Amino acid sequence: MNALASADRRLQEVRENTVRSFNDAARFPVDYVEFDVQVTKDGCPIIFHDNFILTEEYGNISQKRVTDLQLEDFIQYGPQNEQGKIGKPLLRKMKDGRMLNWNVQSEDALCTLQEAFEKVNPRLGFNVELKFDDNLEYQEEELTRILHAILKVIFEYAKDRPILFSSFQPDAAQLMRKLQSTYPVYFLTNGGTEIYTDVRRNSLEEAIKLCLGSGLQGIVSEARGIFRHPAAVPKIKEANLSLLTYGTLNNVPEAVYMQHLMGVNGVIVDLVPEITEAVSELIAPPEPEPEVEKLNNGQATKGAATPNFSQREISFLLRLIPELVQ
Repeated sequence: MNALASADRRLQEVRENTVRSFNDAARFPVDYVEFDVQVTKDGCPIIFHDNFILTEEYGNISQKRVTDLQLEDFIQYGPQNEQGKIGKPLLRKMKDGRMLNWNVQSEDALCTLQEAFEKVNPRLGFNVELKFDDNLEYQEEELTRILHAILKVIFEYAKDRPILFSSFQPDAAQLMRKLQSTYPVYFLTNGGTEIYTDVRRNSLEEAIKLCLGSGLQGIVSEARGIFRHPAAVPKIKEANLSLLTYGTLNNVPEAVYMQHLMGVNGVIVDLVPEITEAVSELIAPPEPEPEVEKLNNGQATKGAATPNFSQREISFLLRLIPELVQ
């Protein structure tokens, strides 16, 4: 199972979507780092998760859509690379509506996609999420302009770095597949845990149909979607599609381990060191008992990498898990 680090560190030890956060993830055994890419009004691909930037100006809180900003405006928010220069304050809106200063233990400046290619450890792959606002409708001409801007940077700076694209926006995922065949494209889905007006986003079955109809290479599902509908996993595998997952359940080692048993190809996690260490211990071969070593003339037999669950036990677990994740 591959490990992918999310740029969205919920503990906020390192500012997310920054060069420092990516290089921090590269110190651990992860294959890719996932981050969101948007394109500024003047055509520069930048790395930022939220649709809006929130700040405080003259005692008032204001917000601006990220894609309405020029690059010069975007980089003025938050910590600055130039020593002694103070950027505009960054705020974040909590789920309960509160506005808080976006403070973390380790600061770093906001960055462009080009800077990520130039400054991040080259062994680390990039899972480039093509970020679009769920509340907006996009015409093909606009999607094409945005994707061309992203591809221009990638083709110039990616070199040998592994790249994959992913998006919740079905049309963007399909169009990216049409515009290039160098890198795989995955469809992001909530797996039926949330309902949208676009039916293509509402189930794993629809995700499979979209991928097969558009030549996409895989699905990235909310982990709860997989646990609620475990029968979809063999269907995805039979369709010769790769399967990754994301979500808060992936911060629970046992949930990640269960996905390993189910055949999930990789997981996107926030708590990189904690999860990689815990899961490595779960799947590590057991130490042979002294008596067994003696019986084998000192040659330790290699233990199985996974427990020897019976089919009946696995079926029971798969029936139980959907009840636990409701």
